[in-house]
Amino acid sequence: MDTAMQGESPGRRQAAQNAPGDAAARPRRVCVGIIVGAHGVRGAVRVKSFTQEARDLTAYGVLTDEQGNRRFALQPIGATRGAVLAKLEGVADRDAAEALRGVRLYVERDAFPKTGADEFYRADLVGLAAKTKDGAVLGRVRAVENFGAGDLIDIELAAGGSAYVPFTRAVVPLVDLAGGRIVVDPPEGLLPGDAPPKQRKNARRPR
Repeated sequence: MDTAMQGESPGRRQAAQNAPGDAAARPRRVCVGIIVGAHGVRGAVRVKSFTQEARDLTAYGVLTDEQGNRRFALQPIGATRGAVLAKLEGVADRDAAEALRGVRLYVERDAFPKTGADEFYRADLVGLAAKTKDGAVLGRVRAVENFGAGDLIDIELAAGGSAYVPFTRAVVPLVDLAGGRIVVDPPEGLLPGDAPPKQRKNARRPR
């Protein structure tokens, strides 16, 4: 999906039937970028974009702060390594631009395209309870990361510490946004405290 957020990039999984698009379970606003500093002396800023395509930073409507109280009229003017260069209405010099360092830019969650039946924006997953197939609480989803080999669910464990689990159908067979949970079926040895998996004579190719 071209319009999916990078920070909210859909992962594919079996979903609860009523999960996609459930407004009650979604965050109201989603962060699409952060101002990381000034550029030049005429008020331009550098913005780290969290959208899949950096140029889509302004494609989802009005940019605001997290509470929606302050609006930012942002006009991209170029790009540099790892950042979008932009002008902000009312920001005319370097000092004013530098004062905005660290400001996060948000858009309304409803501005994003609807996901497919087996797609999820990362922001919708963060904060969900992580439970086992028998209902035991493992913890809560802290983040969704991708280091190049596929999406990983970062779970803050109820017993302390954290663990990454692959965001695959085998390991996360159910995502229930309406119920505020994911079901995790981790293989033996994946979570802290598990016994290491027994070595098999013949290795199996992962699905």
